[in-house]
Amino acid sequence: MKTIDQLYKIKEAARNMPLISAETINKILLSLAQAIRNASADILAANQKDLDTMRKDDPKYDRLLLNQQRIEGIASDIENTVQLASPLGRILSERTLENGLTIKKVSVALGVVGVIYEARPNVTIDVFALCLKSGNACVLKGGSDAINSNKAITTIIKNTLSELHINSEIIQLLAPDRKAASELMNAQGFVDVLIPRGSQNLINTVRENSKVPVIETGAGIVHTYFDKYGDTEKGANIIFNAKTRRVSVCNALDCLIIHKDRLNDLSVLVGRLQEKNVVIYADNTSFKAIQETYPNSLLYKADSESYGTEFLSHKMAIKTVNNFQEALDHIYRYSSKHSEAIISENNDNINAFYSSVDAAAIYCNTSTAFTDGAQFGLGAEIGISTQKLHARGPMALEELTSYKWLIAGDGQIRE
Repeated sequence: MKTIDQLYKIKEAARNMPLISAETINKILLSLAQAIRNASADILAANQKDLDTMRKDDPKYDRLLLNQQRIEGIASDIENTVQLASPLGRILSERTLENGLTIKKVSVALGVVGVIYEARPNVTIDVFALCLKSGNACVLKGGSDAINSNKAITTIIKNTLSELHINSEIIQLLAPDRKAASELMNAQGFVDVLIPRGSQNLINTVRENSKVPVIETGAGIVHTYFDKYGDTEKGANIIFNAKTRRVSVCNALDCLIIHKDRLNDLSVLVGRLQEKNVVIYADNTSFKAIQETYPNSLLYKADSESYGTEFLSHKMAIKTVNNFQEALDHIYRYSSKHSEAIISENNDNINAFYSSVDAAAIYCNTSTAFTDGAQFGLGAEIGISTQKLHARGPMALEELTSYKWLIAGDGQIRE
């Protein structure tokens, strides 16, 4: 089907979405969660076709990979979304003017949400579930790497909708090519907002070329600063988790910043990383501190490319700083404003870090791996926004709404 035909279909279908009750929406989502479980074999078979075309050492491989555990996680996230309150129809403010007019500010759906994303088939489900719960239709443009997985999942969604007598055109999966992406970016009058989710190159392309309003979900260049007053045991566990839990996700640690007075603890802080064959790019000072304890085959000297890089792999940079301010300066220079962390027992430094660092999520004495809609209690996420207009951080139900004004009178006219 041509993209323009899909856009016409979804625009028309979206008109009737305000008529779908919250109870019906929850029924659809519960049915979908079970349908995903029941069709897991078909989903995994389609996913394997996609995996067969990608090298296992490609950073995208882990993002593309589905297994039984991940499918169960997807189904559970759908069910968690059901438990959340509807974001629609909330009275955000209400007042009565001197002339007797009553004015209400009420939350409403955005309309048609477009998402361009890469090799992450779970995004197909996450976006649909969140859009449906928030009263939005969704038009999806996934990458060619995940085409079989996305088609299988979209078919299950459409079948579930049809079985419950809901117009299945409220979700559209476009062709995985550049032409479809270009048409989506130019779909004024059809799509209300466009959200890119993927690499910095993808995000830049959408931001620079889209005529549809864009909510930018940025790449994650993530730092953790081990302060002069940091706890070594906490630090070692946090660093290991932030770097190795899942290296291909945007909240994974990219650069460890360490105060020069704590270099004697660096071997302990990064020691476990060798278990996962993490390659370290260290500045001269930190290189000397761990060259006798960290494997030579995994240790290199940092260069200008080592900082400000989202590795999405088993790689990490280390930067030594002379004081707290230098740590802030390094983050200011290289941060993508996604997730940043401090490990410290000094409350003054912790509070200064919270106040000074400009990022969507700022952590103290914990792993940046928690930057995730489900972990924040949002059910799932449609992306991590690093901008400041409309939405910031994990975007879920509330961020997929706007508002309108409802004014009631009793014959008043304006002089």
